[in-house]
Amino acid sequence: MLTSWKITEKGRCFNLAFKNLDFLFDRAKKGTVMRVVVAAAEDGEVLEAVKKANSEGIVEAALVGDKGRIARVAEERSIDISSFEIISAKSEEEAAAKAVQTVSSGNGDLLMKGFIKTSTLLKAVLNKEWGLRSGNLLSHLFLFEVPAFDRVIGLTDGGLNTYPGLHEKVAIVNNAVCCYHCLGVETPKVAALAAVEVVNPDMPCTIDAAALVQMNRRNQIKGCIIDGPLALDNALSEEAARHKGLTSEVAGHADILLVPDIEAGNLLGKVILFMANGAGAGVVLGAKVPVVLTSRGDTARTKALSIALGAVLAKGQRMK
Repeated sequence: MLTSWKITEKGRCFNLAFKNLDFLFDRAKKGTVMRVVVAAAEDGEVLEAVKKANSEGIVEAALVGDKGRIARVAEERSIDISSFEIISAKSEEEAAAKAVQTVSSGNGDLLMKGFIKTSTLLKAVLNKEWGLRSGNLLSHLFLFEVPAFDRVIGLTDGGLNTYPGLHEKVAIVNNAVCCYHCLGVETPKVAALAAVEVVNPDMPCTIDAAALVQMNRRNQIKGCIIDGPLALDNALSEEAARHKGLTSEVAGHADILLVPDIEAGNLLGKVILFMANGAGAGVVLGAKVPVVLTSRGDTARTKALSIALGAVLAKGQRMK
């Protein structure tokens, strides 16, 4: 069964079934062209991704970093960057600061991580004077596709929050649900993952999962359906869920996988990308603008899809 998302556009409702992330390119092309600002753009895969998104009519770009190195990398890859603004920066810290300041001053709609440490970029994002704080917890959402699987799935949080407690997990879920609403999913199904399907006092993530379910039932977490604890197979496979005797709206049909900690999320995401030949799109949610955040080892396609996701979310934020 393909995932079917109900998309609302200009008063019209229709269903969109898809198996891969290419729908992001189609959605991102609609409406205003967004401006992406790349921190430390001296990377071939990043430049290819930005050029791909630009050629699709999704974004304009400002590249922040060492001008000479950016030009050399572009020449080596035969990438035409003549239409992009280039902002000089001599270090990672300067590139992060200038990129964030460019966005916070209103000259960018989304921020993108280039060849730079995540911690360096996020330090600039969280700067109290000129950063992109919104008052919300920042969290990472990764949409992924796998050739052998039947639908696109979301994974959170495998990139930022290390060992979130219940309070942080509520914020992580809320961020992901807001993203899905922006994409047109009215009531995403969230699976709170663990190694088992029952509450075990010796496994704190199962207690958190049960609390999240109860909070959702009592309307403390809105706009989604949560179930858990669920093991990964039961969250994604109807057959596995039936075999375990699980009956719920989420089991076998999860849209969003809430992982217990960053280690589980990081490992699962990299298995998908590097062992299962998958592709993904990753963004940081909770800031004033979407932050496109992928691994430095990710492919140009994953980075381009991430830009497209960021552009769709940036347009959604503009409409609020």
